[in-house]
Amino acid sequence: MTDRALFVVRAGALTTVQDQGRPGHAHLGVPRSGALDAPAAALANRLVGNRPGAAVLETTLNGCAVRPRSTVTVAVAGAPCPVTVDGRAVAWGAPVRVPGGALLEVGAVLTGVRAYVAVAGGVAVEPVLGSRSTDLLSGLGPPPLADGTVLPLGNPEGLHARVDVAPQPAPPAELVLRVTPGPRDDWFTAQALRTFTSRTYRVSSASNRIGLRTEGPALDRARPGELPSEGMVLGAVQVPPDGRPVVFLADHPTTGGYPVIAVVRDQDLAAAAQVAPGTPVRFVEVRRR
Repeated sequence: MTDRALFVVRAGALTTVQDQGRPGHAHLGVPRSGALDAPAAALANRLVGNRPGAAVLETTLNGCAVRPRSTVTVAVAGAPCPVTVDGRAVAWGAPVRVPGGALLEVGAVLTGVRAYVAVAGGVAVEPVLGSRSTDLLSGLGPPPLADGTVLPLGNPEGLHARVDVAPQPAPPAELVLRVTPGPRDDWFTAQALRTFTSRTYRVSSASNRIGLRTEGPALDRARPGELPSEGMVLGAVQVPPDGRPVVFLADHPTTGGYPVIAVVRDQDLAAAAQVAPGTPVRFVEVRRR
């Protein structure tokens, strides 16, 4: 067996393999998936000399622990967290050499939600529809990590970055999401539309890779009934019967029957990956150009 592999000692609350996802398959009912905080995943790859599309590990809240079978270069980005090698503190946000057999521990986040662990050569699980990403909705890609999982690694292609610590944005204390109204904003009352863009919501603990759920004032419908199922896009803000907006993230369903009141700008979705439950959320309207 090749020594280019990681042995998972502690899988953590939810650790998945992610890359840039599998866009272009919505007509088959397959979501895009991919790293929720795409800039953080890309930075981790850049730090270890990988191409942007190399597969990384996406951890949730309490990190993970892995043991490489041979010496590897690793970088952790995204949510700030302690990183140790055999119990010795090493840099977060910088390339780190981990000897074969040593224990790399990515600890619980200090702020934010998701950290990204890149290894030189990338995680080389078998791709499905052109991507190595775990899709929690459809079940495509490798399953979430479990203790004892062995992950193959690719061969390093480039030199790691020569930096002490790479600058990264802090997880937001308040999430501001710019939204374009529609396509079904006419299903809501005028008061509901004002409430949506003037009141503050909070991130629900029920949020996940499929959608960011909110708690706050309910949005009243202007018409009864339900829509026929229609296509859903990344960033769609769907309003289920309880009236609380849900922002669709990477593993979202490709169709749905609840009305979409607005769509979040793509540039704002990375920050949504790092907001903990209870974080204030504001929707700010921006009109189409």
